[in-house]
Amino acid sequence: MEKKEYNRLAKIFYYAGFIESWGHGTIIIVENCIKQGLPEPDFVEEYEVMTVTVYKDKWTGENLKNLGLNKRQIKAVLFVKERGKITNKNIRGLFKVSRETATRDLIFLLEKDILLSFGSKRAGALQSV
Repeated sequence: MEKKEYNRLAKIFYYAGFIESWGHGTIIIVENCIKQGLPEPDFVEEYEVMTVTVYKDKWTGENLKNLGLNKRQIKAVLFVKERGKITNKNIRGLFKVSRETATRDLIFLLEKDILLSFGSKRAGALQSV
């Protein structure tokens, strides 16, 4: 399809009420991804075909780093992704840190809404949101 045919098609969709304006949908996609806490999608145009890649996993290493997590906290979240939960004892064993450091990491992840607490305070564990 030639470019002017795309423009005609866009005008038809606009007048039919299917689109607000040409290109406006991409802005809506990005805004909704951000609202949901997802990474921004990738837009690639090749040979007049637009491909949009939307990522469903917001807990990638890169995205976690962008949220301000340190390497230990990122590894803890990836541990939760793999095992389903993590405890203070797990963090101390994995990273050879004190109880206080493990607690600070877990509180930080709770405050960032990355992990949820469940179980009793003493024997509680954390799982991903």
